[in-house]
Amino acid sequence: MDYCLSNHTICAPQPLPSALKPDSLRVSDLGRRIACARPRLPRRRPLAVTAGPSHCESSSLNTPLVPRSAVGKYLSRVLQNQRQLFHVAVSEELKLLADDRDSAVARMVLSDGSDEACLHRRIVELKERDCRNTIEDVMYMLILFKFSDIKVQLVPKLSRCIYNGRLEIWPAKDWELESIYSYDVLEMIKEHVYAVTGLRPKSSVTDHWATTQVCLWHLSNIYAASILYGYFLKSASTRYRLEQTLSLSDSDQGILRNSLQPSKTWPYGWNNLVLGKRGNETEPSPLDQTSTKLSCYMMGFDSETLRRCAKVRSTVATELIEKQTIALFGDRRSLVSTGKEMGGQVIRTSFSSLKRLVLEAVAFGSFLWDIEEHVDSVYSIRGR
Repeated sequence: MDYCLSNHTICAPQPLPSALKPDSLRVSDLGRRIACARPRLPRRRPLAVTAGPSHCESSSLNTPLVPRSAVGKYLSRVLQNQRQLFHVAVSEELKLLADDRDSAVARMVLSDGSDEACLHRRIVELKERDCRNTIEDVMYMLILFKFSDIKVQLVPKLSRCIYNGRLEIWPAKDWELESIYSYDVLEMIKEHVYAVTGLRPKSSVTDHWATTQVCLWHLSNIYAASILYGYFLKSASTRYRLEQTLSLSDSDQGILRNSLQPSKTWPYGWNNLVLGKRGNETEPSPLDQTSTKLSCYMMGFDSETLRRCAKVRSTVATELIEKQTIALFGDRRSLVSTGKEMGGQVIRTSFSSLKRLVLEAVAFGSFLWDIEEHVDSVYSIRGR
C-alpha cells in the first residue's frame, strides 16, 4: 500500500517518506506574559528477550520536533508546568494571532491605491509567514496534549533509540493507542498494521518479539503513510457519523447498497485494505468474515468522495506531517546515503516496535484532523 503527500492527498504508486513558573501565573495574565516572553517486511526467527533498561524510554517532552516560535516554547512550558491552563493559553494565543493578522490585512485594504500599499502588502506577507510557523507549533503542542491524555509520549528521535544497530521502543503502549477508536475504525487500523508490518491476526507474544531487518528510509515512508491513513480514517468516519445523524432516506440507502463495489479509480492497494486482504492474498482473512459497517460505507466512495476524504485540508498540516517524519527519522537524503544495503541504513528491530511506530503514526493523523478543525475555527488555515 503506497501513499504520497503530493497535492496533499493519499495516492499511488510513489511511496511517501518524516520559564514560566506555576506559582505566580494567573489565567488573566497569559496574554500579557507571552507578549513579554515571546511493503511488508520479511519475517525472521524469534529472538529471546530479557528484561532490562530501554534505550528508547521517553521522558518529559522529549519529542522529535522542538518548538521554534516564542508561542510554541511558551505553550510547551505551560503543558509541563500548568496543564490545567493549557487550553486557556492556546485559546488566547490563537485569538491574538488571528487579531494581529486581521489588523494587518485591514490596513492593507485601507491603503489600497496609496503610496503605502506596497509596504502593507509586504507586511501581510511577512506576518503570514511568521504566523504559519507559530500555528505549526500550536498544533504540535495540541497533538502532544492529546497523546498525554492517553498517557502516551511520542517516540523520540530514532537515533536515540538505536543501540548496536538495533531499534527497540519501550513501552509498547498498544492498548492506549488503540483505545481512542471505535470498533469499526480499530478493525481497519489493525488491518493496516498487518499489511505494513507483516504481522498476522492473533499473533502470539513470540511473534511480536521476533526480529526483522528494515531500511530506515522504507520505515519513514511507512510512518508518514500511516499518519495519512489515520487522517483519512478520521475524515471518513466523521462523514459516516454525520450521514447517520442526518438519517439517510430509503432511496439514498438503496443507492448506497447498490454502490458497495470497489471503485476502479481507487489508489493502488486500497481495495485490498478495505476488503481486509493483504498483498496478493486470495483467501479471505479472519477480519473479512466480520466486515464492519464503516468499511462497507467506504467501499461506496466514488473517486471524488475518496479524494475529498483523503486530502489534507491545509498546507500547515501537510508541512507538520513532513517535519514530524523528518525529525523522527532524519533527512531522507541522509537516510539513503548513510548505508549501502537496500539504498539506505538497515537496522534490526522487533515487530512489536514496528507496530508501536505504526499505531503512533495513525493516532498522530487522527489527532491532526481534529486539531486542524479546531484551530481553523479560530485562525483560518484552510487553503493556506
